[in-house]
Amino acid sequence: MNTLDVQKLRPNAQDPTPKYLQIARKMTHLIEQSDVLAHHGLPSERQLVELLEISRVTARKALQVMTESGLVIRKPGSGTFVAPRLEQPLSRLSSFSEELRLRGLNSTATWLVRDSALANSQELMALGLAHGSRVTRLKRLRLADNSPMAVEYCRLPVAMLPDPNVLGSSLYEYLDAADRPVIRALQTFSAISANEEHAKLLDVQLGDALIFVTRVGYGRDGKPMELTESYCRPGVYEFVAELKRNPAPLATSGQ
Repeated sequence: MNTLDVQKLRPNAQDPTPKYLQIARKMTHLIEQSDVLAHHGLPSERQLVELLEISRVTARKALQVMTESGLVIRKPGSGTFVAPRLEQPLSRLSSFSEELRLRGLNSTATWLVRDSALANSQELMALGLAHGSRVTRLKRLRLADNSPMAVEYCRLPVAMLPDPNVLGSSLYEYLDAADRPVIRALQTFSAISANEEHAKLLDVQLGDALIFVTRVGYGRDGKPMELTESYCRPGVYEFVAELKRNPAPLATSGQ
């Protein structure tokens, strides 16, 4: 594991950009470019003041910008640490738990709702259910190494998960074991402002931007079997897509 070279954070006196923004941008670059693990300790306000010869106000504002971006976590009495980050490739369908394990992070969840009820109009439409059908509803706060990442609200036809209390940490693992796997999914992404509930759960400010993801998963028979809405913290939860193109061949002149 690499450590951050604090001297690379030194602001440039000739740059008209405020010093705290220069430091925040340089720290962001170092975190993103270095092999720094989640929860790695970062310099404190006092250390930044002493090593970079800046004011305490500048150091505090730089760390505040980093905290608001979601790249670091400040724990009173403990220090400042690199936040867990999850990059989820859009070309691969996998669960939250699977993606975290691939990155050496511990996946946990706090259950908020785990029950069944008559499907509402949105659930009937998305899951192709008949009027009067029941759905299992699962709502939980997803965490990586105990840091909040997303609020996830999932609905399935009740036949897919008759007793929601038997579910462990991963819905997809349960469905795979029951020979009812989700084999493909359609996802849509948009920005949404954090309401009071999401702000409290995700440790953000009321009105902060969140990534809102809607996913409909399909089974082997081609029928929808999962409707999931996720409210994700930006900065710590990123979606990555690799795009390719085939350029037209160069024209060749006749001989």
